[in-house]
Amino acid sequence: MSVPVKKAAEKVAQTVIPAASRAVSAKEAPSIVPSAVSSTETQMPWEGWLSSFLSSKLGKEKFETLRSYFVFRPDDVHKGEQVPRPATQVSINKDGSIKAQFRYPSPGSQEGGRQPIEDKGSLYEDPYFVSYYPRDTKRRYQDPAFPSKELEKLKLELLPQDDEKVQEALAKFEEGPRSSPGNKGMFATGKSDFDPTGLRATMSTNHAALEKSLDSFMPNHLPTPDWWHKQEEIVAWYKENDLPVPLGNIGYGTVPRHGRIARW
Repeated sequence: MSVPVKKAAEKVAQTVIPAASRAVSAKEAPSIVPSAVSSTETQMPWEGWLSSFLSSKLGKEKFETLRSYFVFRPDDVHKGEQVPRPATQVSINKDGSIKAQFRYPSPGSQEGGRQPIEDKGSLYEDPYFVSYYPRDTKRRYQDPAFPSKELEKLKLELLPQDDEKVQEALAKFEEGPRSSPGNKGMFATGKSDFDPTGLRATMSTNHAALEKSLDSFMPNHLPTPDWWHKQEEIVAWYKENDLPVPLGNIGYGTVPRHGRIARW
């Protein structure tokens, strides 16, 4: 095909084929609106010619009787095909008034999903930062190899300081862990600075950054009971009824009756 003929064919194709159904260039892509409905025109017009021929010669009723001898589940709306065809409609209620269609409306014509974002300035602002260990404070001191520094320091201070084994333990404690020093951003592809903390990749993770991250996520609040903000009211009620003031509020009667009855 010569170049002029090829260009003419491309121009005709652009006018005949809908914009959302043809291959487009990167420059055209942002301006094209996705189709809400898939194409209903078959790409294989020759398919089903034998069935159409027999049905026209034998009649629809005789053809369906003959077809039932050879086809497994002849009443299957998908005709035995695993992937539904775009134009196939399936009834989803008893009277058939409501129907569903494969990829209708098309996903490209719908609004995009909303992805929750973390606090700005935190490690998890990056949607690709999916590690949990930098903020797993619940299991922070469960690993025997990395116990609480404050607790270990207190234990060592209670031991005889002139003992050689204690002095060795103190030296190791001051030195800190030797494992996992991190590669300081040096990967096989070269120096990387996409994460200054080094916590995003396992090869760059180090103990100092991990401890700093866990410190920032440590819980800093104490839970209070629900009666904490109405203490004066509770004390006044007990004094008014000449009853001893209990510690806290017993809470009986605050749960609805149906909530106190066993469901079984």
